[in-house]
Amino acid sequence: MQHIRTPRFGQRRGGASALLSLLALVTGGLLAAAPSATAQQAGDPASNVKPLCASQAAGTMHCLALERTDVKQHRGITADAAPSGLGPADLQKAYNLPADGGSGQTVAIVDAQDDPNAEQDLATYRSQYGLPACTTANGCFKKVDQNGGTNYPTADSGWAGEISLDVDMVSAVCPQCHILLVEAASANMDDLGAAVNRAVTMGAKFVSNSYGGSEDASDTTADSQYFNHPGVAITVSSGDSGYGVEYPAASPYVTAVGGTSLKQDSSTRGWSESVWGSSSGGEGAGSGCSAYDPKPSWQSDTGCAKRTVADVSAVADPNTGLAVYDSYQASGWNVYGGTSASSPIIAGVYALAGTPAGGSTPSSFPYAHTGSLNDVTSGANGSCSDYLCKAGAGYDGPTGLGTPNGTAAFTG
Repeated sequence: MQHIRTPRFGQRRGGASALLSLLALVTGGLLAAAPSATAQQAGDPASNVKPLCASQAAGTMHCLALERTDVKQHRGITADAAPSGLGPADLQKAYNLPADGGSGQTVAIVDAQDDPNAEQDLATYRSQYGLPACTTANGCFKKVDQNGGTNYPTADSGWAGEISLDVDMVSAVCPQCHILLVEAASANMDDLGAAVNRAVTMGAKFVSNSYGGSEDASDTTADSQYFNHPGVAITVSSGDSGYGVEYPAASPYVTAVGGTSLKQDSSTRGWSESVWGSSSGGEGAGSGCSAYDPKPSWQSDTGCAKRTVADVSAVADPNTGLAVYDSYQASGWNVYGGTSASSPIIAGVYALAGTPAGGSTPSSFPYAHTGSLNDVTSGANGSCSDYLCKAGAGYDGPTGLGTPNGTAAFTG
């Protein structure tokens, strides 16, 4: 089900949403251990997963991060084994990515509210996995408010978890990338959109947005105000409620990122993927046909006259989820998922592929390089009768054209 969203403009949100995990037994640990994806394959999503962000007031966006509640959290770095959940080496192997790419690139993360521990938590994550330091002092990390200053908004535990997920996923996929965190004053689209514009003004050529809300008639206005940035790759999570469209994933100016379940196997690739979700719907990657936004010229599917969501995808299922470090009103290492994970992953892949040409439309790039993606052909995120909610050969709604197989699909 989609979150109800009345016209967004001029509304504000404040306050915190305290969210702590339920605890159960899972192995914890460190740095250079074997991939831990297999430990995250099982589980009932209805009972072992919860949203990081509390329900939002009408007119605001919700973050799209999900927390595993059956993982034992722990703080700091330990010396014997990797934390539960997929780590950088897993993602690099699964998506055929270089282990040291991204030098000279900056990926911007746009979220609402403040994470006071963002930089120190990022340092723990990167130290855990042996990634190069990314700090304010060395010029790799920068945090600003939506005006480009340091008047940070009210701290919020849910959005802090979202921020941790986002910066950790960019780190995992693009270890040499710089990270610009732009914190919007609220979860209102006007503030989040101002943060997107700020990121572009500050030079970011790759901007990840891990939030969404119900479509409405004001979306086409927001498109032109906040997302029409030629030469900038803007990625947006497609949603976590299964079949159905959210905004701003529906914007024709962005790359809408769906979600998969990612598992290790004995294939040549070593990994397999299916749609994150089920035919009964209610949870999983968002997809479908926009009610308001026009179809971009590079989309050619015939079952939707307007914008179709998604374009591409990456792992999002929390039951095949990602190791994340989050200490603000949280307990350290956990396993997170949702299309909040897949959006920064794809932003990082765009950065690995190189700076888009000035005036180009990066959201169109994958459509010109479909052979350089892993086609996802199984699974569904709802009970529709066609490709808008069911995977199949070629394009489908939940996974778009597929997942990265190297960086070639993300170049112009």
